[in-house]
Parts: sequence; C-alpha cells; structure tokens
Amino acid sequence: MADVFSREHRGWIMSRIHGTNTKPELIVRKLLTSMGFRYRLHYSKLPGKPDIVLPKYKKAILVHGCFWHGHQGCDRSKPPSSNVEFWQAKLGRTVERDRNNMEILIGLGWQVLCVWSCETKKVELLEQRLRGFLNGP
Repeated sequence: MADVFSREHRGWIMSRIHGTNTKPELIVRKLLTSMGFRYRLHYSKLPGKPDIVLPKYKKAILVHGCFWHGHQGCDRSKPPSSNVEFWQAKLGRTVERDRNNMEILIGLGWQVLCVWSCETKKVELLEQRLRGFLNGP
C-alpha cells in the first residue's frame, strides 16, 4: 500500500512540473527582447524543440533547470536521497537526451548555448554571455 501511495504522490508532484515558460526562461526572453533580438519559442522543427531559437542567426538557446538537467557542480542539482534508483535513471535519461539533441543541432549547423537556471540569478553576467553568443561568429 505504501508503494502505491508513493507512486501516486510522485505522479502528482511530477504533474506540477512545467517545461515551458519557466521563470529562468522568461528572464532570458526578457533580456533578448531588451537587446533587440527576435526569436521563436519551442521550435518543433528542430530536435528537442529548443526553448529559444534565433533562425536568422542559426542559433539556439536551451534554458535548463539545474536539477532536471544535471548541472554538474551546482548545489541545486543534488538528487533526492529517497528512491535513488528511480531518480538516477530518470535524470540520467534527461542528460543523455540533452546531449543527443545538442549533437544533432550542431551537426545541422546550429550554434547552441545552454543557460542554467542558476545563471539567471546574475542578470548582468547572463546578458554579457548572451551578447557574446549572439554577436559572435
């Protein structure tokens, strides 16, 4: 009975997670708009539906949550101490999928920038990073 409850509870929690229009993503979008860039959101014609795509420049920006996408060395990416096997498998699949999608995008000639949610806390540094990525080659 306890096992069934934990699955139901886990399902409820997972249903509360949203992958689009997250706060970090909104911060990046606001910065891009203020810098004068036009972009597409969740572009389904590309593998992995990148969060932000600038087709004119052939550049894609992925806004990753530190926990869900396994940001190495970040305090926010520590997996839960309960149900360890489940979380290792789930988060491992996400990291592998991210890696594959990024390789495919690069193979198609796109330049890709990964922005971690912890990086959105320092807006000035994030703006510099975005400018360097978008104004570079």
